[in-house]
Amino acid sequence: MKRLRNNIFATAAVAVACILGTTSAKAQEFTVQGDLISSYVWRGVYQTGASFQPTLGFNIGDFSLTAWGSTDFDGNKSSEGLASKEIDLTAAYTLGESGPTLSVASLWWAGQGAGKYFNFKSHETAHFFEAGLAYTLPCEKLPLSMAWYLMFAGADKNEEGKQNYSSYCELNYPFSVKSVGLNATVGFVPYKTYTVGYGNSGFAFTNVALKATTAIRITDSFSLPIFAQAIWNPCLEDAHLVFGITLKP
Repeated sequence: MKRLRNNIFATAAVAVACILGTTSAKAQEFTVQGDLISSYVWRGVYQTGASFQPTLGFNIGDFSLTAWGSTDFDGNKSSEGLASKEIDLTAAYTLGESGPTLSVASLWWAGQGAGKYFNFKSHETAHFFEAGLAYTLPCEKLPLSMAWYLMFAGADKNEEGKQNYSSYCELNYPFSVKSVGLNATVGFVPYKTYTVGYGNSGFAFTNVALKATTAIRITDSFSLPIFAQAIWNPCLEDAHLVFGITLKP
């Protein structure tokens, strides 16, 4: 297993090096930003209170690598006594200008002090490995996007200790009213899950949301982006209202 992991990491490193070496003529872009939010709600499920969520991303052509994290301010602790902390790593590739986007992610929310981040053994790891497929309709009048995510390995186990292959599907429709950007979301889980907090026994809607984004002009050359999001979870009979500030260059 150790030799296999080393081979996988080596292959990934060579692949990234080849991409960087053969796409030098394509646009390269770094993303550095952070969000301050009143509470962290993931796919309609409450995670913790006020949090800071930094993003570090790198795009080259149609390929992207993104590191995203979340840490709360009030030191909320889980039942295991660990403060909330999440780190997600995602690699994504878009097939052409209007094609679908394929992604692979490692989701890790074991918490501050959990340790063993590099433990990838199937029945011991705290990582959830997830594959995604997203597509936006190539129509300006109907920019509807659809996404499907499948946990294919890691800590997503059923009651028998076997891989559950939990899925989450989401539809998003962006639009605007005057100077406010809006996005309507409908997310659902198609079948029973065990370890990711959806609380469903079968098909269930877990995330019905409306997000509004605008900016507060501070000076003639600087504006502060802000957003508010109303979220309803029919499965858990819960609702949330989240406010956030985005900090970026």
